[in-house]
Amino acid sequence: MVPPSPPLAALSAAARRTATVAARRGRPLLPALASLVPDLYPSLRRRVRLMPQQQKEGPRAPLPPRGRGFAAAAGGARDVLEGCGGDSELVVVSFYRFADFADHAELRRPLKELCEELRVSGGIILAPEGINGSICGTPEAVEKVLKYIQADSCLKGLRMIQSPVTPEDEAIHHGHTSHSPVGAGEDAPFRWDHVRVKLKKEIVTLGDPGVMPTKMVGKYVKPKDWNALISDPDTVVIDVRNMYEIRIGKFKRAVDPCTNSFREFPSWVDDQFDLAESDSQPSSGDDSITGGPLEDLGSRKSKELPRVAMYCTGGIRCEKASSFLLSKGFKEVYHLEGGILKYLEEIPKAESLWDGECFVFDKRVSVEHGLAQGTHKLCYGCKQPVSDEDMESHEWEYGVSCPYCFATKSEEEKERARARQRQFETWGVIGGPDKGRGPKKLEANRTAEETKQFSSSV
Repeated sequence: MVPPSPPLAALSAAARRTATVAARRGRPLLPALASLVPDLYPSLRRRVRLMPQQQKEGPRAPLPPRGRGFAAAAGGARDVLEGCGGDSELVVVSFYRFADFADHAELRRPLKELCEELRVSGGIILAPEGINGSICGTPEAVEKVLKYIQADSCLKGLRMIQSPVTPEDEAIHHGHTSHSPVGAGEDAPFRWDHVRVKLKKEIVTLGDPGVMPTKMVGKYVKPKDWNALISDPDTVVIDVRNMYEIRIGKFKRAVDPCTNSFREFPSWVDDQFDLAESDSQPSSGDDSITGGPLEDLGSRKSKELPRVAMYCTGGIRCEKASSFLLSKGFKEVYHLEGGILKYLEEIPKAESLWDGECFVFDKRVSVEHGLAQGTHKLCYGCKQPVSDEDMESHEWEYGVSCPYCFATKSEEEKERARARQRQFETWGVIGGPDKGRGPKKLEANRTAEETKQFSSSV
């Protein structure tokens, strides 16, 4: 039996707003949330590393090995987070779900306030088509956020991937690092005081409102079955990611659509899979499918569209891309369940068809087999991955430019980047110690402080 929630007067202001919205939408307020939110602040301290909250149900089990527990979860958050603890006091969980979520805007404020109460950081996107996010915090706090999200009937069954947290990530989470200008800036994904909950038209931008993954989607393929599928010469393997991601790693025989953003994918499909009749037949050898766009992919007799196997980093772009291809008349559409990350976790390197490293959207920049951190670094001028060889180029300047953005940046832009870098190296934050405060406000603060000191002395 679920115990009743406490009266609103017993909760903090943010928790009261959460309970009010939850009641209005018919979403029950979690008993654990109702009982723990008011007492949360005393249990958390602003330290370089968060101390784990006191356990009432026995000691916490050690963390699973790196890469374990990454499977997409159709159940609750506890299945993903169970056993987290040990040496690392933080977890990072990425999640998404496509759903008919017309009242998504009502969730924004209570969800943001809950994350702030629980010291959970990261970014979450809400849209009419569902939810997509990546959050960081203590296992207990993250579990409460995920439970609260899934209390909405539309969002039950989140697909979740738990990522390893490095000591650098933990430092960035608390804003106590000097290793990364991005980490010290407002876009840092792991700072304890930084969470964004945004309202958008799509949780992953394709630009076609007619694509509805809630109505139809391709067939999922387990990592253990992926090699056989993409080795079939009758299967067209498509990398749904962008050029800068594909540049550092991809599956053998995969097609590179050469897109700069996911929004360009529909146009590439329309252009590449032309249904005009042609007597030409695609060659069947492995060399016919390389890293570049294919020639006459759709030029088959009887206007038959090929079998397609797609993949991306974690699965969300493939899910939407597969729905798009089905709407275009493709009959056999497959996509890699759990994405590249799940494949690199489960498939031994000796059996792998993956070449290179996988770009990830966090401080690791790239990962290898077994999800070990890769060798690439990030250009803070364009946010693209750079190798050791790239950093030997005369076009490489730390915090300013790299061989991939040097020619596109004006001297004014480069000088602004140099100034930003100098500010960071001097003060540890971009903008200096007075960041976000204008001269007038600073002068007013100083005057008030001097007045206060004078009054105290008198």
